[in-house]
Amino acid sequence: MTTRVLTVSRIHTVAWPLLVAWPLGVLVASFTIAAAIFAMVGDTGSDTNFTGGVFSLFGIALAFYLQAMTQTFPFALGMSVTRRDYFAATLIVAAVQVLVFGVMLYGLSLIEEATGGWGVGMRMFAVPNYFTSDPAIQLGADFAFLSLTAAAGMFLGALHHRWRVVGLFTLGVGTLLAAGAAAFVITWQQWWPDIGHWFADVPRSVPLVWLPALAATAGIVAAWALVRRATA
Repeated sequence: MTTRVLTVSRIHTVAWPLLVAWPLGVLVASFTIAAAIFAMVGDTGSDTNFTGGVFSLFGIALAFYLQAMTQTFPFALGMSVTRRDYFAATLIVAAVQVLVFGVMLYGLSLIEEATGGWGVGMRMFAVPNYFTSDPAIQLGADFAFLSLTAAAGMFLGALHHRWRVVGLFTLGVGTLLAAGAAAFVITWQQWWPDIGHWFADVPRSVPLVWLPALAATAGIVAAWALVRRATA
């Protein structure tokens, strides 16, 4: 089975630009533009000039897993690939991408810190450093949020494949209503200070690593529940 799954995973190489080239290309473009702007502006009076360009990599990664479930998945079923093999193969691809991109982001964050923000005081890759100085948690946060991105893409893609736009709209409205109800209850009970204190007092690994990792696991389980009943 392992050999078969590895063989099936090669089907994703057809979309290698979206898997590798586009995330890296957009990341390089975002970095170049931000660095040029901060070099031109000069001293802004801030210790670090934050740019959210790194999140472009997460966006492209999300797009890859969306198309993996909405386009590549039906094609694989048409090639007599089982749902279990395809899903396992996609998880392997996701694990490799998370490992490579996670190590890359952490390595770039080390260079960023060592060079004083690339010589222009820019912070693009060392986002976890805002919250913790522990190297293990910083690396774990990169892995956890990349995993969450992959899981979200797989879940949303599987949801769209199963129920199309109706499924996405239902999820969106349901999430909005649930979030609104939660905000109402929390405000009514005056729990906001307690929630803030919890995030301040809990170990940094909980919100930065364990919570996104748990959400990623839930997303993968939900995606598999949808995929196993989906048709081509």
